[in-house]
Amino acid sequence: MRPTRIIISGGGTGGHIFPAISIANALKRMEPGCEILFVGAAGRMEMDKVPAAGYKIIGLNISGIQRGSIVKNLELPFKLFGSVRKALRIIADFKPDVVVGVGGYASGPILFAASLKNIPYLIQEQNSYAGMTNKWLGKKAAKVCVAFDGMEQFFPADRLLKTGNPVRKDVVDVLNKHYAGAELLKLDPLKKTILVTGGSLGAGTLNKSIEKHILEFIDADVQLIWQTGKYYYNGIIERLGLDFNPNVRILEFLNKMDLAYAAADVIISRAGAGTIAELCMIKKPVILVPSPNVAEDHQTKNALALVKNNAALMIVDQSAEDILVKEALSLLNDKDRSSIYTENIGKMALPDADQVIAKEVMLLAERGGNS
Repeated sequence: MRPTRIIISGGGTGGHIFPAISIANALKRMEPGCEILFVGAAGRMEMDKVPAAGYKIIGLNISGIQRGSIVKNLELPFKLFGSVRKALRIIADFKPDVVVGVGGYASGPILFAASLKNIPYLIQEQNSYAGMTNKWLGKKAAKVCVAFDGMEQFFPADRLLKTGNPVRKDVVDVLNKHYAGAELLKLDPLKKTILVTGGSLGAGTLNKSIEKHILEFIDADVQLIWQTGKYYYNGIIERLGLDFNPNVRILEFLNKMDLAYAAADVIISRAGAGTIAELCMIKKPVILVPSPNVAEDHQTKNALALVKNNAALMIVDQSAEDILVKEALSLLNDKDRSSIYTENIGKMALPDADQVIAKEVMLLAERGGNS
């Protein structure tokens, strides 16, 4: 019997790549001999992250719609046609039993190619609002794994399975690490602490909101872990200095995210699906400021899924500069509201998403004719 062969496609952001790698790792735990090939978008971060995790990847020359660039958008049909042709060649060469799409530019061509070759495919839809490509491809998907309720408005109800989004296990392992986190960040473990994180690239609105009102943290004697992202770090350090105040830690990137989460009493974050999955596992009071710069405004819809369950506070991007810091300090000092958010966000956690999805992938592989 030959080993199961699986293609996993997608990427573009850490929010797509890390769940894809989690699924691959779960598949390897189930069948150590299985062969996994990743397909990503050439030039995007998956081309580095996936090999670093120990998997082979092939890049497609594909990109999304470019805002404000008509010339680049004119190239899209040609890129799409070329990517589908290359995807068909990859399928012919690798002969997968099943294909998995996690979202991102490369998912579309490879799933479409799989459908042309009658190879079963599974879509892992991370958001509470499905994008155009996934809605279209979902019609022929053998299974659609989702993280939120109400997804039958986008996909055939008989193929839906609520699994949650896979998370990086090391990042959400925060139990009994509060003191270790405070020690690593050179903070007082007995003082109240707020963590602000805008992801690896950073979030301009979060950074502006914090910088504008930073003295309010100091006046309240509240500690701040401020992850700025690489685009904003140098400018902030130039304006404020590296040692702005003993209560403030300004960092470009957090290498030990688990310890930062563990040190915090309140977390301020964007509302990407992967981040929300992590925050549900971490079980702390959260303020979500959805990015308005994403397709179909899906971060707002992700955040509202938590707000509906009284599991988080949402502040819209355009109000953040004025009210974010005031609301964060208010939540920090409101024990009742903090404990309600903590309890309700924890109820939304789905901790074994990677295993559940991997199991479905293996079932489809058997159906796909693995012999």
